[in-house]
Amino acid sequence: MSDGEHGTSPTPADAAGGRVRTDPPVVEATDIVKRFGPTVALDGARITVRQGETHALVGRNGAGKSTLVSVLTGLQAPDEGTVSFGGEPAPRLADRDGWRERVACVYQKSTVIPTLTVAENLFLNRYGQGRGRPIGWREIRRRARDLLSAWSVEVDPQTLAGELDVEQRQFVEIARALSFGARFIVLDEPTAQLDGAAIHRLFDRIRDLQRQGVTFLFISHHLQEIYEICDTVTVFRDAGHILTAPVRDLPRSELVAAMTGEAATGRREERAGTLDRTAPAALTVRGLASAAYRDVAFEVGAGEIVGLAGAASSGRTEVAETVVGLRSADAGEVAVTGRRPRPGSVPAALAAGVGFVPQDRHHEGLVPDMSIADNATLSVPRRLGRHGFLSRARRDRLAAGMIERLAVKTPGPELPVSALSGGNQQKVVMARALADDPRLLVLINPTAGVDVRSKEFLLGKVEETADSGAGVLIASDELDDLRMCDRILVMFQGRVTTEMTRGWHDHDLVAAMEGVDLHA
Repeated sequence: MSDGEHGTSPTPADAAGGRVRTDPPVVEATDIVKRFGPTVALDGARITVRQGETHALVGRNGAGKSTLVSVLTGLQAPDEGTVSFGGEPAPRLADRDGWRERVACVYQKSTVIPTLTVAENLFLNRYGQGRGRPIGWREIRRRARDLLSAWSVEVDPQTLAGELDVEQRQFVEIARALSFGARFIVLDEPTAQLDGAAIHRLFDRIRDLQRQGVTFLFISHHLQEIYEICDTVTVFRDAGHILTAPVRDLPRSELVAAMTGEAATGRREERAGTLDRTAPAALTVRGLASAAYRDVAFEVGAGEIVGLAGAASSGRTEVAETVVGLRSADAGEVAVTGRRPRPGSVPAALAAGVGFVPQDRHHEGLVPDMSIADNATLSVPRRLGRHGFLSRARRDRLAAGMIERLAVKTPGPELPVSALSGGNQQKVVMARALADDPRLLVLINPTAGVDVRSKEFLLGKVEETADSGAGVLIASDELDDLRMCDRILVMFQGRVTTEMTRGWHDHDLVAAMEGVDLHA
């Protein structure tokens, strides 16, 4: 799709009668150029966000979305171009209060301080005490209650922020942003760690806040969310603006084509199965029980892909983590190709032939300050040397092969993994999971927070792994993660309630995950 197709936003009109809007945009960025050394992160980029809308910003990793957000929030100054809020030039970069009054970003990684209370987080550095005067904590708590009540955030201001779930932390961050006076909120991958019910609640809150005059810039890799919650979508690719269009007027195929530069191709609903019924089962789970699940029993055959679907509270993640040794069950057993690794031991699971992609690459999958090479080879030290001495040459050779196999975009294996885009970071996590040719590959939400093309690539590697004869267990509530599965086991409230084979329909799977019987 050329830049001319949908490339210039149409003259804004209201939904009721097509009347031309004359009010200035909430934010407008024009001809933005941003360079980091020889890398051009933004090249003539632009975006216009109108009052009261939820505006999607989408694009593959590396398209320039994060850099644009840093410019729109005053964290980076553009090398060229202009930013305005309500028709007025953006504040000076040093005027932090001026930026906070205009815009705030709720990031995928929470910025609340877990050891402080909700009230302390809401008014951090704004406690209002004069020099030499003690902080009036009773007044701080009262202000916090009033603020949370005003924006319908149901959280106790005296609760430690570390005790909040992901959804509550997001609402607290939104309330904090609104307390500065900002009415333009950037939501960066807000649904990446939420289950279906929490996503619906978030979307309801977004709609409520829109009615109160709050405008959102919504960044997500999940295209179905764009069509559910957003009014307008802007696509970036290769550091520049590709199109802006009303969501209702843009077919999904055109949106994907704009993001990738290619015609959209859907994943196959079914795959040519390679299940080897003569080989021992890759995974056998019998009578597994704990506080999070009970009476869980299933098998994953060699060459079979099995999905473990369910909402975040269903127990699916806990079962997967038990299989890989991150948790211990109170009862039951886990066997990998007939071998029973010691419960609650990740090294034992690895030794039994398990490869693992955890739920959260930021906290469980990567050591950010270490190199790509070190991260990719953490689980296979015996392949790097003997008697506790590691060979850097061996490490680099092994890492180079993994980088090539997973198509990680990097100038070399010594680059800190934190310097990679989200999609490439997830490829490094996948590379480590595959480093020892596992007999069983376990993945939890394997494509969370990655772009469309990276998602297709990663799922393709999963399919290749099964085709090689390994068993695969995918614990996820993301439908795209589950489409390749030979079977899907649906968990609800800690139990496996439904089994679905190939050819399942989205509405049946979602209903089962939510505990709804469509045929009742």
